Amino acid sequence: MKYPSTSRPLSFRSLGRHLLLLGACLLSGLANAEEIQSPNKQLTLDFTLQADGVPTYSLTYKGRPVIKTSKLGLELKNAPALTSGFTVAGSKQSTFDETWQPVWGETKNIRNNYNELAVTLNQAATSRTVIVHFRVFNDGLGFRYEFPRQPKLDYFTIKEEKSEFALAGDHKAFWLPGDYDTQEYSTVTSNLSQVRGLMKEATTPNASQTPFSATGVQTPLMLKSKDGLYINIHEAALIDYSAMHLELDDKNFVLTSHLTPDAVGDKGLIQTPAVSPWRTVIVSDKAGDILESKLVLNLNEPTKFKDVSWIKPVKYVGVWWEMITGKSTWSYTNQENIKLDSIDYSKVKPNGTHAANTAHVKEYIDFAAKHGFDGVLVEGWNIGWEDWFGKHKDYVFDFVTPYPDFNVPELQQYAASKNVKIIMHHETSGAIRNYERHLDSAFQFMNKYGYTAVKTGYVGDIVPLGHHHYDQWVNNHYQYVLEKAAEHKIMVNGHEAVRPTGLARTFPNLIGNEAARGTEYEAFGGNNADHTTILPFTRLIGGPMDYTPGIFQTKVSAYNPSNTSFVHTTLARQLALYVTMYSPLQMAADLPETYNKHLDAFQFIKDVAVDWDDSKVLEAEPGDYITIARKAKGKSSWFVGSTCDEQGRTSKINFSFLDPGKKYTATIYADGKNAHYEKNPQAYAIRKMTVTNKTKLSQLCAPGGGYAISIMEAGK
Repeated sequence: MKYPSTSRPLSFRSLGRHLLLLGACLLSGLANAEEIQSPNKQLTLDFTLQADGVPTYSLTYKGRPVIKTSKLGLELKNAPALTSGFTVAGSKQSTFDETWQPVWGETKNIRNNYNELAVTLNQAATSRTVIVHFRVFNDGLGFRYEFPRQPKLDYFTIKEEKSEFALAGDHKAFWLPGDYDTQEYSTVTSNLSQVRGLMKEATTPNASQTPFSATGVQTPLMLKSKDGLYINIHEAALIDYSAMHLELDDKNFVLTSHLTPDAVGDKGLIQTPAVSPWRTVIVSDKAGDILESKLVLNLNEPTKFKDVSWIKPVKYVGVWWEMITGKSTWSYTNQENIKLDSIDYSKVKPNGTHAANTAHVKEYIDFAAKHGFDGVLVEGWNIGWEDWFGKHKDYVFDFVTPYPDFNVPELQQYAASKNVKIIMHHETSGAIRNYERHLDSAFQFMNKYGYTAVKTGYVGDIVPLGHHHYDQWVNNHYQYVLEKAAEHKIMVNGHEAVRPTGLARTFPNLIGNEAARGTEYEAFGGNNADHTTILPFTRLIGGPMDYTPGIFQTKVSAYNPSNTSFVHTTLARQLALYVTMYSPLQMAADLPETYNKHLDAFQFIKDVAVDWDDSKVLEAEPGDYITIARKAKGKSSWFVGSTCDEQGRTSKINFSFLDPGKKYTATIYADGKNAHYEKNPQAYAIRKMTVTNKTKLSQLCAPGGGYAISIMEAGK
């Protein structure tokens, strides 16, 4: 239900301030300062128009500073800046309260409750108007700029956005190097004052990367103050705008927005009426509250689709990990330096390592059908893989022509007979103009052959050259693909695309994203052992990640003797990730032959849900550990996952989330004796016990390990 309001009662604490403002109003005609609180009164937002007409805001939580006085505004190209010279032309406060149900998600119901302050600013010297909207939730703040249609501001170019986040101290930060083209870095944990000294080491090589500063960092940025406040800074509803990074003033601990430039250095081409994305600050004195926050989702619009029946969460296997490890190849031949139309694949000798062949894909389909999986991802099915990587070619793939050993109609019929869907793969090689050139025919091809989901990829530099993965023009491309896919009732899992900002609420066919270092990096040298204890606090704040968990064989050399990498995990923790790394799209990423050796542990992957009625964070500390319990959609069963860093720990939880008076059978998949993510990763133990909502559990987690629990109501 919505409860609109244009006023609210004053607290005694703020009464004096308002009396002072009343005097200012009598002199100036309008107040230059205003306060608004969260519905539970724990967060307070203050807006102030300072000397020279500079708009600022500040935020406190339970009386403690979160964001100190911070400036707002934008610099424009070839036009006066929208940063000063303002007067307050008007302000309006309102309240909003509703409960909505996502198409898929971590909970069945989401409450969207906030108090809003909208301040209209007039710049007298230029006759321009900007409206700043502040929404204060119980768990944080969102603010955005609105540019109404007006004669003096009809079309403009952003030189830089100057939104500030002035922090109260040298906070502990979980950060990635600021980069216009990749998020695929390991998270660095340090104080903000140490960022500059660690930046060079943190900026590791990538297929496409454009770091921009010795102190630039990415969002979502997770912070912890010395007095125990957890703060997360990100953005929501990124549409027709450049992605935001943060430039750090490491002397004063002020973060300033830094937008991704396009090919000519512009940071946004705006035609009014228009709005910016929301800038978000989530805050609590409990780490688990950050994970449970729905603020970013709530700042996005409701779904655009009337019919969502075709959007369904997916659990899948795939022809993928064997190529990532080097056991198999995407390409059909070993030829290089070719053009798409200059080779007759039917007349060339295959290399013998091409994985996406009809017989092999049928094996994956059989495995999926036997174990109740929804789909099979197949990469490397289409021509062009011989000569694409790093070549900056405009035309590599046509997305409809299979290799000679991949029989599309035969596999469609075979998969359908097994009640399994094949998941399409479209690697664009970053050539987005070429992808748009073929998009309609590619989606029509998918419709014809029964594909309902596509994994897109943007490996390498963006073509046309000069554009970046996160600039406005390329973000609009991702949005175009998403909306075009919806016209064909196709779900999208975007890899190497911009980090998510809650758009899956509006466009729920966006069922997955990569936008971070996923499991594939375990075959490229490895992720840190604390990696999965941080990602839920950073990358997952904006939406689910296609992390591709479930690796049981942690020695990559078992598949490719020349690859000495290993997966930094225990087997039990790989099970836990299906709960802690939320996604409606979950892959059992390892090879079927490996799962066949561990069918007792594989049972958890078969059982675990991918859509949920409820989720509860049982314990959490970024970089150290996370334990989450989730209730399966429409069922009485619960699943628990716990992951910890390289130190190991003893997890202590209770089962109070269960229904009172009922008994459940809990199957616990735990690290075995002497388990260790490096020394003994495959040691695991499985046990059963009866539990109720009064049961307490103390469970050892090995270094780099964890545990998973399936909880089924007794007798069901």
